[in-house]
Amino acid sequence: MADIHIEREHTLGLAQARKIAFKWAEQVEEKFDMSCTYEEGASEDEVSFTRSGVNGTLKVTKDLFELDAKLGFLLGAFKDKIEGEIVKNLDALLAQKKPAAKKKPAAK
Repeated sequence: MADIHIEREHTLGLAQARKIAFKWAEQVEEKFDMSCTYEEGASEDEVSFTRSGVNGTLKVTKDLFELDAKLGFLLGAFKDKIEGEIVKNLDALLAQKKPAAKKKPAAK
């Protein structure tokens, strides 16, 4: 069995992080045929996901996303590719929520 562990710090707060986690769950359900269960908590949410050959959790707090997944024997051979895809998807969602950089006024 292969394990995947990914952590991403953020400054979004729980409400915004919750929205991203929910969107992530929708994406993996659609794109990877995962079955996801979303549980909201007072200070931490947890998305549990599973399908044949993989199961895991995405924990969401006001300042951290923490994903742990266990890959079965067959999918373990593709660990690097699967991990890369998860990182790409999560980072893309986080990038959408970053505040835009303020532009400097043009010099005259």
